[in-house]
Amino acid sequence: MTQAEAALHVRFGQTLSAHPILEDPHLARVLGRRTHRKYRDEPVARDLVEALLHVAFSASAKSDYQQASVVIVERPDARRRIADLVPSMPWIGSAPAFLIFCADAERLERVCALRGRPYPNRNLEAFFNASVDAALVMQTFVLAAEHVGLGCCPISVIRNHLAEIASILSLPERVIPVAGVCVGYPAGDGHVSMRLPPTVTRHVDRYGERDLAGEIDAYDQRRAERARPPREKQRSPERFGYADFYGWSEDKCRQLHGDEGSGFGALVRSRGFTLD
Repeated sequence: MTQAEAALHVRFGQTLSAHPILEDPHLARVLGRRTHRKYRDEPVARDLVEALLHVAFSASAKSDYQQASVVIVERPDARRRIADLVPSMPWIGSAPAFLIFCADAERLERVCALRGRPYPNRNLEAFFNASVDAALVMQTFVLAAEHVGLGCCPISVIRNHLAEIASILSLPERVIPVAGVCVGYPAGDGHVSMRLPPTVTRHVDRYGERDLAGEIDAYDQRRAERARPPREKQRSPERFGYADFYGWSEDKCRQLHGDEGSGFGALVRSRGFTLD
């Protein structure tokens, strides 16, 4: 098995043929990327963060609108307040660096005001465009950080605390936090998330029919063979009970039935978007 084939097996849990291009060191690094939640007690220099952000903001932007912004959270009290919102993720407070990437529709609206032009768009597309810009910048930052030996952990749960985050960071009305990112020098091997098989996620010319039930059952088994969730990690047992076999699909279905994000639309509307 070549290095690329081994990396594919780690990522997808299957034996897949590897194109020679996957031996390229940069692509191999992306293929093998890991989530890191534990970091060495070593600061991440501010000038290094700034350099990585130069790379990140070179990402594609919808119609050149450039609707992404980032807040580098350095004040200890701000870090503590944000970490206290999510006590189940202590790495938010302990990571050497923490950034929050934001969908920023405020800036373009102010530019329009400076030029005396009306800005009628506060609809769903406006929010979507800014959110995608922020996500592209964030992912480019993560890849750049990993390229220089840093480890990262994106934190999407901050969206569940939109009002509090906006207050802590003094975010203008139409600036919405998309996700935070913990950054530091890894203190361990990190975690490779096994992804769904290519047969489920790839389509040619049209969205094709798949044996989804069979594919998902097999995927659940592959993930469980690598790391079976302990019984106490099963979500909402008071509602769903305990499953004899608790795979990825059961976990995600239970998560989707929770209240996570249920008030997000109302919060976004309260900050100036109509979402029409």
